[in-house]
Amino acid sequence: MPDRSIALPEAPTRTRGVGWRDGRYVALDFETTGLDYRQDTVVSFGTVPVDGGRVLMRGALRQLIRPHLPPSPRSQTIHELRPKDLAEAPSLDEARASLRAALDGRFLLVWFAEVEVNFLSGIFGGSPRRWRRRTIDVRNLAMAAAGEPAGAEGRPGYPLTGTAGRWGVPVADPHEALDDALVAAQLFLVLTGKLPGLSDPTLRDVLRVGGAGWRP
Repeated sequence: MPDRSIALPEAPTRTRGVGWRDGRYVALDFETTGLDYRQDTVVSFGTVPVDGGRVLMRGALRQLIRPHLPPSPRSQTIHELRPKDLAEAPSLDEARASLRAALDGRFLLVWFAEVEVNFLSGIFGGSPRRWRRRTIDVRNLAMAAAGEPAGAEGRPGYPLTGTAGRWGVPVADPHEALDDALVAAQLFLVLTGKLPGLSDPTLRDVLRVGGAGWRP
């Protein structure tokens, strides 16, 4: 159950017609024990703020989490975090406040929103739909920039690392939470200038094209 002593992060203000650079964002990536949203949990997270059209690495955060159950063998082959790597890390309850502070008042930039919105709902409360309203799925922006409509969740062909290579964004350590968050943030900055028919997108435009549930 979410720790009710830690309030739900404040949602960002939506201002009609403002430029996308005027929005406050944070790129977020979770690595987890698996993808059963009812049973699995977070083993690490990375956050990278984006303000004024710039990535702010001085505000970036990488945090390992000691889970209440060990990572599945499959998940360990992806993020390479073993139980012994996490044994001295704080619990999710202990790390929740720092995650809340990183997200507070910001739109979320994620890659494949289904994962983050469901785990955020479990961590802080609030429905996945509520989290989607403040989330920009950078994967949707990539599809739009490539001239393809956003497809059903699970659509193949758009892995984060491969898409980064396509758009010239460097990847240092795939499936490491902070690096994946940084790649998502950099792709966001690249792709906002590549959206068809939108030479200078507004915040509303970016939320519409990349929206993981937002509606005008």
